[in-house]
Amino acid sequence: MLDRLVGLSMLIAASAIFLYYTVWTLFMPFVDDDHPLHSLFPPRVWAIRIPVILIILFTTVVGSFLSVVMIRSNRKKALKAKQKKAS
Repeated sequence: MLDRLVGLSMLIAASAIFLYYTVWTLFMPFVDDDHPLHSLFPPRVWAIRIPVILIILFTTVVGSFLSVVMIRSNRKKALKAKQKKAS
């Protein structure tokens, strides 16, 4: 039951973030700059910066993980080859 609750909370959080970002990027440019609604959103330049930063961060994490896996795999292969050669 806990996994369903966690899944539901993640779905609600993702939906809220998507709705907020959609309103910020698609509807706020058509609202007057002096409208009080603009105080709820960061400057428009961050609508591009945030996704770019997240993409770079995600790519870096995935690339680092793959590099570590490949290095460990090569070490294991080299160790097995060394043990086989010694036998």
